[in-house]
Amino acid sequence: MPEGKYSYHEPVLLEEAIASLNCRSGGIYVDGTVGGGGHAALILERSAPDGFLLGMDVDGDALQAAEKRLMPFGRRKTLVKANYADMRKVLADLKILQVDGILLDLGVSSHQLDAAERGFSLLKDAPLDMRMDSEAGRSAYDVVNTCSERELKDIIRKYGEEIMAGRIARAIAEKRKDTPIKSTTQLAAIVAGALPGGFRHKKIHPATRTFQALRIYINNELSNLHRAIFDSTDCLKPGGRFSIISFHSLEDSLVKNGFRSLEKGCICPADMPVCACGQSPRLKVITRKPISPCRDEVEANPRSRSARLRTAERI
Repeated sequence: MPEGKYSYHEPVLLEEAIASLNCRSGGIYVDGTVGGGGHAALILERSAPDGFLLGMDVDGDALQAAEKRLMPFGRRKTLVKANYADMRKVLADLKILQVDGILLDLGVSSHQLDAAERGFSLLKDAPLDMRMDSEAGRSAYDVVNTCSERELKDIIRKYGEEIMAGRIARAIAEKRKDTPIKSTTQLAAIVAGALPGGFRHKKIHPATRTFQALRIYINNELSNLHRAIFDSTDCLKPGGRFSIISFHSLEDSLVKNGFRSLEKGCICPADMPVCACGQSPRLKVITRKPISPCRDEVEANPRSRSARLRTAERI
């Protein structure tokens, strides 16, 4: 791998994801989380000589990195600062009616984790932020210091699947009475201190689930993903592929159930003798079981270990 090729973010399941899209010459593809352009570059290579790619991202840093990485492809790509949940509108604005493939690589990029100032990493001291778009919305600082104890408990339990959410929320509420909680390491220490000893000696950091919960909540990740699945499917041509890489159970479950729902079509109760909703199947699920990284990839890039790829095809 040439030095600096993936200096912004090393794409996971690279070959598997691009193969799932069935890229072809002249095809039109969307990378809704373009990041540093790793997946996008291979899509453009596999759709040469005249395939086109729309790259979207809410992170301005990511778009700068992608622009540099994809420069050799010239006018075969367009990059837009937008959330993948707004894909239908972005495509309409570009006068693109339908596409041949859509790829979403969810979660946090290597750059976002490594850049301490973004406030995603609990291991690097930095101001609490966690916004994918650093120019929009409430930051983690706002949420941690202004939400009620009950709201914090609900956020941490729902989005972090943390069984100790009540204790953590109580500790945060007590600590901020004295002074606002400002940094990532400060919050991580409060969370760790709130947990019983047995919870502080596991493989993952005791604050991992709390940080995940805050990030998902702040960036509306699950609601955006649900909207993207159900809205963007209609942007696919018949035979077009929709591939999504997720990194935790909440995302993977949403993708699995979303694809299955669109495959089933009808949403009427099972005991209804005749369909009344009129909804027909829109997708065919290609991956009944998600594709995971091979051992070599996990050893080379440990952050890929929880990645899961699911693909569906437009009917």
